[in-house]
Amino acid sequence: MKFLLQRLAQMVAVVLAVTFLCFAALNFLGDPLFNILGPIADENSGEEYAEVRAEARAEYNLDKPFPERYVRWVGGMVQGDFGRSFKNQTEVSTELSNRLPVTVFLMVYAQVLAVVIAVPWAVISAARAYRTVDKVSTVVSFGLLGIPVFALVVLLSYGIQLKWDPQWGDDSLFPGRYDDESLMSRLRSLAIPATALAIPLIAIYQRLLRTDLISTLQEDFIAVARAKGMSERHVLFRHALRPSLFSMLTVFGIQTGALIGGSIVVEQFFAIPGVGRALVEAIIRDDFPLVLGVVVVVSVIFVVVNFLVDLAYTFLDPRVKFDG
Repeated sequence: MKFLLQRLAQMVAVVLAVTFLCFAALNFLGDPLFNILGPIADENSGEEYAEVRAEARAEYNLDKPFPERYVRWVGGMVQGDFGRSFKNQTEVSTELSNRLPVTVFLMVYAQVLAVVIAVPWAVISAARAYRTVDKVSTVVSFGLLGIPVFALVVLLSYGIQLKWDPQWGDDSLFPGRYDDESLMSRLRSLAIPATALAIPLIAIYQRLLRTDLISTLQEDFIAVARAKGMSERHVLFRHALRPSLFSMLTVFGIQTGALIGGSIVVEQFFAIPGVGRALVEAIIRDDFPLVLGVVVVVSVIFVVVNFLVDLAYTFLDPRVKFDG
């Protein structure tokens, strides 16, 4: 229980630190009133707009000092109120609730693809360590690590050649409209973007797991298992794989940050209506509330995934205790 409370406190501290830095940076860029009212926000634009400026400042708490504005914003955030967009006056929470499922689905899709491909690939390489199969595997994996940017264009071109038309920018990817679509339809629609995200993850996971498996296969308990007449397949999957997953699991949590960054690029490139695309659009339009909302969501996803990774350690090795 003590461990859980400590980790929860750390998660809250990280989210607050990230939001404070982002909130401060956005407010130091200039008067947000100009992003709301445009030219009439200038004090020299005329006294006839003075009342409009005063009302806008009061509505968005811009008439309050910076510390009070941040505290008020955090108080609203805790209640699920991220404020209203400067540009279209819609609730930021509504915008995020529409776009977040798309991004989460894309990220989970990419991680599942990466794990499903990387784990058996690593097992095959470790079982034939330093042989021709392993050497070819090493070349391929390092090649995949070197082409994440180009993979986007290549995969898109390949999809077009197959007449794969998933309607990237179609609003059907929003949760309100894809309820009637089958899971297979959604998987097909996001197959190319998810694969583009998964490519570097596959190579990273494969290299880490292969190295740890080779080390584990040299342990005494593996020699005992083989001496008992167990098949090599049984030894690999039942005895060697589980204790070899620690490094991969650690990087799984760390790579969540890279995956979030990659999803921003992929969503923008493929016109997928997710949180990453919303962030790019908000930055271009200087829509501070939406930027802050996306930052909160992204930071929460990152700390939650890493918290779940910590919990998963106890599953892989019961000797790992929460109070350790």
